[in-house]
Amino acid sequence: MSLNRSEKEAVISDVTSLAAKAQTLVMAEYRGITVADMTKLRNDARSKGVSLSVLKNTLARRAVAGSPFEIVGDQMTGPLIYGFSEDAVAAAKVVADFAKTNDKLVIRGGAFGGKALDVDGVKQLASIPSKEVLLAQLLGLMQSPISRTARVLAALAEKRGGGDAPAEAPAEAQAA
Repeated sequence: MSLNRSEKEAVISDVTSLAAKAQTLVMAEYRGITVADMTKLRNDARSKGVSLSVLKNTLARRAVAGSPFEIVGDQMTGPLIYGFSEDAVAAAKVVADFAKTNDKLVIRGGAFGGKALDVDGVKQLASIPSKEVLLAQLLGLMQSPISRTARVLAALAEKRGGGDAPAEAPAEAQAA
């Protein structure tokens, strides 16, 4: 279905606004994927805050012109699905996870932080844990010294025979 000029301008403005808010762009070739699988991919992406779009490559190139994603304009060839996400790893994670279970989806590349990513770069970005997991790991690291100190003090108190009750002072200390 062919788009008229005003529809093309609307698509370009929509994608330009997506690109302005996004941190990551992932491109994948979708040739041969069934409609049911594509619907599943889109639903999964939507639930994780990723915007997936099948666009004409010329419109996509025009939409990302002047943005940090312009560097991958030369890779925009063939039937591609474009994934934009505000979360740095969400788009890469959604596409890479789906590509593991469906061999027809082929990751072509992407962009993050003004740098072009190849297939391995997208997979490495996808392997980074989510923000919540990273915060939990950081909190665990911060709590580790405190909990170790508490265990050492508890073991020391138990060794002295105090257990839960406070240790009695020796008789010489009371006499002084």
